[in-house]
Amino acid sequence: MHDIEPHFSWLNFYNAAEDSASPFYGREYSEFYYDKAVYNYLIHPQWDHFGSTTLYIKILFADYKDGFAIIEMIGEWNDALYNDIMQLKREVIEVLATEGINKFILIGENVLNFHSSDDSYYEEWFQDVEDGWISLINFREHVLEEFRRNHIDYYLNFGGELDDLEWRKIGPRQLFQHIESVLSKRLN
Repeated sequence: MHDIEPHFSWLNFYNAAEDSASPFYGREYSEFYYDKAVYNYLIHPQWDHFGSTTLYIKILFADYKDGFAIIEMIGEWNDALYNDIMQLKREVIEVLATEGINKFILIGENVLNFHSSDDSYYEEWFQDVEDGWISLINFREHVLEEFRRNHIDYYLNFGGELDDLEWRKIGPRQLFQHIESVLSKRLN
């Protein structure tokens, strides 16, 4: 896992460490000092810690004018033991929401497992986005099945073409436009 880096091709468009509205503003990263781990597996130092001990993220892009953020994730999403959704909601999502973000794209191909608790923070997040949405792309099928089994799919959009997007081949705005198009068809 230590060689899985967050997507870096969009750094010329956006860098959360240089964005004063980002919860990660001012962070400095090492390329050589591995200080983060998921259990006993080291992960690349470019991932951001937000309070979880098993899940890390990277805000790949945020557009405050159009109100969307793209967040890549790695690790184990564990609400049962560590209440990861509460940490994510309080430490990242609410910070972005105060700046006008109400559309969230979560990239989860590196999320290895999901362990559910209750759905109250998902419901709160869903209510907070009002005219926006929360979209999951490229999550593993067994992770999505856990979301479905625990009825969290009511609050999150995934499935169909959202489960197999070649998002690295396009820019962040094109990804947003594509997902917005897919979701507008679903929601209408």
